[in-house]
Amino acid sequence: MPDKRRRSLTPPLSTPVPGLPPTRRVTGARREVGARIELRLGDRVVPGWALNRSRGGLRAVIEEQVELGADLLVVIGEEPPRHGRVVWMQDEHDGAIVGLSFLDPSKISDAPPPIRP
Repeated sequence: MPDKRRRSLTPPLSTPVPGLPPTRRVTGARREVGARIELRLGDRVVPGWALNRSRGGLRAVIEEQVELGADLLVVIGEEPPRHGRVVWMQDEHDGAIVGLSFLDPSKISDAPPPIRP
């Protein structure tokens, strides 16, 4: 079995809250998705599949290795490209599972519309 390594740009949580699992979900709830994606690094295009998504980023399976911390364009289905960064990755024998942070999270808002009098 190949060696699986998970690497991250963020340090582990040092003081977990009793009764709650450790998490870094500061940008909203995750929702399951099943969409083809492309990670564009200059002329290189890395295909993959989105597993889940939040306002701040997504988790995906990709078919090739990328660099931890790489800045790239993320294309999800037919949506316009978004700037992102690889913030964690787990090496797999045929690619990687990656966590991508959107660098432009203000484009999506979970806030309800304003109340009109």
